[in-house]
Amino acid sequence: MKIYFSHTIKSLVTVFAVTLFFSCENDFDEVQKVGVLQNQPIGEAENIDLKYTEFIEDSVRLKANLLSPKMLDYSNRDFAFSEFPDGIVLKVYDKDGKMTTITSRYAIFYTETDIIDLRGNVTITTHQNEKLVTDQLYYNEKLEWVFTNEPWVFTKIDGPKHGIGFDSDKDFKKFQMLEMGGDFEFDN
Repeated sequence: MKIYFSHTIKSLVTVFAVTLFFSCENDFDEVQKVGVLQNQPIGEAENIDLKYTEFIEDSVRLKANLLSPKMLDYSNRDFAFSEFPDGIVLKVYDKDGKMTTITSRYAIFYTETDIIDLRGNVTITTHQNEKLVTDQLYYNEKLEWVFTNEPWVFTKIDGPKHGIGFDSDKDFKKFQMLEMGGDFEFDN
């Protein structure tokens, strides 16, 4: 009886171990699939028409309107971001309702740092028909600061100005160039 009982115990332990071994292999496959999924966006959206508003007293004012054919949401990453692989059109409205339009062929927004990276024929057109064109432009939302190291052209009513690299506040009042080109007039 002892031999039969011992043999039964060994058989049960063997079956249990084999079951654990095969179940671990399946779990490992699932873990590998999760790893692949972490490299994929957690969400995708098409034909975005996102409006940013603010409440002023008893009314709502439109601050910005973001349009894009496609957005990929990578908020599942350690360094979260949203990617706009087909570009954006961003319409920004001032307190008087005057519109500035920003376009680019590609954009990426880094959530943790509030940095927006615009690339590919980046164009900013103001309500006064002033136009800034460059190949890459960064915008720091927290500091409301714009900068690039790329060549740029800024066309104003008095003619075009150009250079390589600049850094400025969002209204271009505190503008610093890395390399100057064109004709400039400074107010002192």
